[in-house]
Amino acid sequence: MELGERDPAARLLDQAGLLAVRRRAGMRPGTAEAVAPAPSEEVPVVPEAARGRLGLLLAGDRARLLPEWLEAVAVRGFRVPARYLPELLDRGRADRALRPLVARAAGRRAAWLALQNPDWAYLLTESEAAAEPVADWERGSRGQRVAALTVARRTDPDAARALLLRTWTGESALDRAAFLATFTHGLSDADEEFLERALDDRGKDVRRCAADLLASLPGSAYARRMADRAHALIRLEGTPARRHLSVTLPAEHDDTMARDGIPFHPAGSFDPSAARTGVRAAWLREILSRTPLGTWAEHLGLDPEAAVALPVADDFARDVHLGWCRAALRQGEARWARALLREGFIVDEADSPTALLALLPEPERSVEAAALLAAAEDPPHRLRLLGHLPGPWEGPLADAVLAPLAGAAGDDARHVSQLCRLADERLTPASAERVRDLAAAHPSWPLTELADTLAFRHRMLSELDEPDNQDKEQ
Repeated sequence: MELGERDPAARLLDQAGLLAVRRRAGMRPGTAEAVAPAPSEEVPVVPEAARGRLGLLLAGDRARLLPEWLEAVAVRGFRVPARYLPELLDRGRADRALRPLVARAAGRRAAWLALQNPDWAYLLTESEAAAEPVADWERGSRGQRVAALTVARRTDPDAARALLLRTWTGESALDRAAFLATFTHGLSDADEEFLERALDDRGKDVRRCAADLLASLPGSAYARRMADRAHALIRLEGTPARRHLSVTLPAEHDDTMARDGIPFHPAGSFDPSAARTGVRAAWLREILSRTPLGTWAEHLGLDPEAAVALPVADDFARDVHLGWCRAALRQGEARWARALLREGFIVDEADSPTALLALLPEPERSVEAAALLAAAEDPPHRLRLLGHLPGPWEGPLADAVLAPLAGAAGDDARHVSQLCRLADERLTPASAERVRDLAAAHPSWPLTELADTLAFRHRMLSELDEPDNQDKEQ
């Protein structure tokens, strides 16, 4: 007896199911655009031992060392195994700081994967191995079009701008902002007219991106407007023997400031240490950060070292120097970075020492960092500064970190514990034996674990330098 023979409801369901199967079986197959094959890799995969190490890192064995491993892979001219790419791309999606490292070490196949999955599209603006640009600009996905513009901006910025202008007015605000962000590649004065128009865009993120790009063009009309504002607020006063900088805070936030990307509530405008000045001091910092540093020599008649060393009236030194610091980072000015580091005004700003040191020639970074540390007032100050200094801590900086431990008292265990948490990812692995000697002298301090981590890092990096006995990736 069939199921629906006696029950009308069951019989109806049987018939509906039969009809559904008949319709599906009779459908003609559709057509779909074939996915282009993954590009061939030109960079060799990491040696076999390093492949196993990556598996351990991704499984949670000292996972915090993954950024260092990826950086070392890229520096040595290797790429990660293809089988780990999906997990790495997912990690980059969750951790912005990891994205450029993934892009550098992942190879060309990662960019190809990013075109297939919108969640991984971030890689297309990070990767130097971006996939081939989309053939039909107007029909491509956002990720494909960002990839196309990125490739074009690196090779022919004028052609990339012309490509974008074809559809600019019809794009969504979200897409316009994503496309405009690719102008960091190949940015030049030829982009100024287009970026000036973008300052009037109806999209907030588009306007902000255009302002940031224009602030990186020291010869632009935008830069001149910022210089005019800044020079009206900062003046050199006093006698030749006792000169100082006088500061006038911006009186109001007018329409021209808003158009030029100075927000009414900039980041840090509610900083408790600047509560007495509020947003007006934050406007000053924003203006200074967008002013070409080369204009101060003519305005003040001083070189960067002399300008930074001047006293600032009314306790506005932090605001002035922080504005100059952000300008140095935006404009890549190593001389201003060196002057600001040596004066030590920006030690308490979370990322400033890290970023400013990165502007210096590599042999100079360790020396300048050690000098900053030597000038620290007390152990808490040293720890705060070390928290801002990137690795590797080597040479003079490693000496400045470890030498004080040799003569430290037994009651410094808390300070040493905090130092170890910072040093295990940053101190050069070559210091492992030196740390073991300190651990033997101070058995109550957590130095043994630090030495073990340094040894782990040494093995991790050494594996990338070992010969690989396998010809093919596993």
